[in-house]
Amino acid sequence: MVHDQIAGRGIRSAAVLAAMSKTPRHEFMTPETRGEAYRDHPVPIGHGQTISQPYIVAFMSEALGVENHHRVLEIGTGSGYQAAILAQLARDVYSIEVVPELARSSAEKLRRLGYRNVHVREGDGYKGWPEEAPFDRILLTAAPPEIPPALVGQLKLGGKLLAPVGATSANQELILVEKSASGEVRERRLLPVRFVPMVKP
Repeated sequence: MVHDQIAGRGIRSAAVLAAMSKTPRHEFMTPETRGEAYRDHPVPIGHGQTISQPYIVAFMSEALGVENHHRVLEIGTGSGYQAAILAQLARDVYSIEVVPELARSSAEKLRRLGYRNVHVREGDGYKGWPEEAPFDRILLTAAPPEIPPALVGQLKLGGKLLAPVGATSANQELILVEKSASGEVRERRLLPVRFVPMVKP
């Protein structure tokens, strides 16, 4: 998977490739779908959610530029797979999931697999995690119609936020937000994507 579907499609970050190689994607899937674990497409995980395509997970992880001293906020824990990748790149990962069952199961799974620097809680991703802010990096794994202002506010000076944005899956784009040292915010569109919508509790 990593050699053909990820490195073969242009992902160059050694840290991201190593994290993808070490992470057992099948552990983050239901028993019925584990046969699809190392194929390059999203797979349903229940509750109307999916585990993202491996290439997109790698692309987003590389584009975010996570470093080992960073504190990262993830919006949309889902299966826990993206959090597991981030855990190997960052110092700490704070992940919020709106679906109670997924928040519980993902937290348990990440603990069982030894990802001790991931902190999961059930909550409203639109509000972020203000008591732990600011964050060096913020990653959204579900698509809001526009980037929530509260999340931009929780981004450190010099930080980056990456989000799929669009009111429908047919018109979503992956947008990179960069906040300068002076607080100026700039957006850059990276590529068209299709994610599940970001929902409120």
